[in-house]
Amino acid sequence: MSGASTDPRLLRKAPPRPLRISWSDERFRNIVYQVLVVAAVLTLFGWLWSNTRYNLEVRRIATGWGFLSREAGLPIGEHLIDYDPSMSYFRALLVGVLNTLKVAIIGIVLATVLGTLLGVARLSRNWMLAKFAGAYVEIVRDLPLLLQLLFWYSLLQGLPGPRQAFNPVTGVFLSNRGLKLPYIQWEAAHSWALLAFVVGVVITYFYRRAARAKQMRDGQIRPIWPFALAAILGLPLLVWAALGAPFTPDVPELRGFNFRGGLDVSPEFFALLLGLTLYTAGFIAEIVRAGILAVSQGQWEAAQALGLPRGRVMNLIVLPQAMRVIIPPMTSQFLNITKNSSLAVAIGYQDIVSIANTTLNQTGQAIEGIAIIMLVYLTISLSISLFMNWYNKRIALVER
Repeated sequence: MSGASTDPRLLRKAPPRPLRISWSDERFRNIVYQVLVVAAVLTLFGWLWSNTRYNLEVRRIATGWGFLSREAGLPIGEHLIDYDPSMSYFRALLVGVLNTLKVAIIGIVLATVLGTLLGVARLSRNWMLAKFAGAYVEIVRDLPLLLQLLFWYSLLQGLPGPRQAFNPVTGVFLSNRGLKLPYIQWEAAHSWALLAFVVGVVITYFYRRAARAKQMRDGQIRPIWPFALAAILGLPLLVWAALGAPFTPDVPELRGFNFRGGLDVSPEFFALLLGLTLYTAGFIAEIVRAGILAVSQGQWEAAQALGLPRGRVMNLIVLPQAMRVIIPPMTSQFLNITKNSSLAVAIGYQDIVSIANTTLNQTGQAIEGIAIIMLVYLTISLSISLFMNWYNKRIALVER
């Protein structure tokens, strides 16, 4: 057998068979089926397009995007950028997009934190804590989100007026007008300090990578937190102090029948954020719990055999491995928060859906209005998916 050899001619791939224009040829049938499907799809879209154009002409409905430059005359209570009703529809829709992004981003952060804590609590050895977390998850997930939004909004509307507002902490007031919080007036020094914070985060990231690379070479552990503390906190504070350290607090005060000053969180935004956060956190808790249970029990036993406390085992060993199971379904929950924010129209929060609906009612251009809503949610959803897929690849195990 040692002298046996394989003829290289036997390893060559057989030449492809020529395509026969015959129904008995499988490749020919596949091509015909694909051509028919593409033709059917194009015919359907062509029919829909011509039918839509005909109906619009018969009803004398104008089409196009020229309405975006016209005066909106639409009052919007909450806006992150300057806006008044004399501005264009484009500006009004931009305000709606920013309002949607605001509630989606804040909701994703809060729901992730709360859901992670609840998922860990469900696995706690404390019987009462585990049962409370389990009851919360079961109750919240079984109630429709729209019903929860209406409940929280009705509850906020039932709070006392500004004169009898709850004042748990100095400068914080909760009433039927919303939540009033103190904040610091933003100045140029704060913008530079924020930029220094971002630079500090980037520097810390690269320092951490370099420290880990050196540790892999020589096995010596290099502490990261002192450098991170200096870069992330010390650098912004140094920039802020160098620019005069401006600090002008704006504390809300009751004047007449309402509050003046401070940061205003409307009841609509508060109810929407509260409902989205509490509802989605219930699903994230189950995802986190499933990810932790997916980690082998031997990982726990090996870490505890080294004398590590349970908390450090969870933070340093179990959760990093569980993230590979958690991230894919977590992406779906982030998308759900973004899409479920469209229910804001039920409680009067002016997001992109609410403003686009008002726009199409005023202008009569329903196709463009619906297209704008679809484009906004599609763009946000694809952006979230791309980021989460990128992060999922970074933490995935490398196959050898």
